[in-house]
Amino acid sequence: MAGVEQIKVEPGESGMRLDRWFKTHFPGLGFGHLQKLLRSGQIRVDGGRVKADTRVEPGQLVRIPPLEVDKKGADQMTGHSIRHQDDADVLAKMLIYEDPKVFVFNKPAGLAVQGGSGVSRHVDDMLEAWRSKKGEKPRLVHRLDRDTSGVLVVARTRLAAMKLAESFRHRETKKTYWALVKGVPPKREDKISTWLIKESTIDGDRMRVADHGEKGSDHAVTYYRVIEQAARTMTWLEMEPYTGRTHQLRVHAAHIGCPIIGDPKYFEADTNWDFPGGLQNRLHLHARRIVIPHPDKGTIDVTAPMPPHMRQSWNLIGFDEANAEPE
Repeated sequence: MAGVEQIKVEPGESGMRLDRWFKTHFPGLGFGHLQKLLRSGQIRVDGGRVKADTRVEPGQLVRIPPLEVDKKGADQMTGHSIRHQDDADVLAKMLIYEDPKVFVFNKPAGLAVQGGSGVSRHVDDMLEAWRSKKGEKPRLVHRLDRDTSGVLVVARTRLAAMKLAESFRHRETKKTYWALVKGVPPKREDKISTWLIKESTIDGDRMRVADHGEKGSDHAVTYYRVIEQAARTMTWLEMEPYTGRTHQLRVHAAHIGCPIIGDPKYFEADTNWDFPGGLQNRLHLHARRIVIPHPDKGTIDVTAPMPPHMRQSWNLIGFDEANAEPE
């Protein structure tokens, strides 16, 4: 058990509630115990008494009395930490870019980004293994569908997360996806603009194209271009979502009559269409590249290699990555 500490509030913690600040730095400290320490004046900010909802500012000093809990980032030899070591190894293999503010991973198909029904392991949970020495957990700033592979940007600090999330909200980010679809689109390149709405089905929630302005629907815009095609059977599409709706690219591909190969929700082939031999029946959608303003200055521009099942399909069909013109 340590003595009294004075911890300085970091720039990335500006405006954070004091109870959340403690949850970040001392996860083992219960809220009731925190309240007791605050009421008795044992916890102070810049020497003054404070409440749980007090907002902290960079440079302030938080007085920490002796606590019988570990800080985040402290080594603990438990089964939990062993599991985290496994997660750390997996994250290291996925990592394709890093700097002091940002990680970019090449997420494999089949790994969920966040928890949900039937999800036992996901990126958000795995990031616990990569807490900084200050105890700060990397933060997600966007998502990919579980079966979609490719570039996933993660902020290393709270301030970086705020700035990156703002770039996504203001659509200052360019995301490029590669997809293998059935058939050939009506045009070599085009804009798909629809309204999308979520509906419940016996197979779970799915998105559908809605009428313009239908209650509960959101406008969705995608740009696409054909890179290569295999006769009239399949096409390699480059897709750029302007908006970021749930399952947007998958629904839009199906909407133009070219559902993505291996899509369990939106691929509805006619009886005359046979799944190509040798191709794995898995979603062929890959977040190939992202270009986003860096939280400090400049631009992050990262490209992710295709997953094994898509590379196998490209080899079988005869598509050549070199034919993807400079983006």
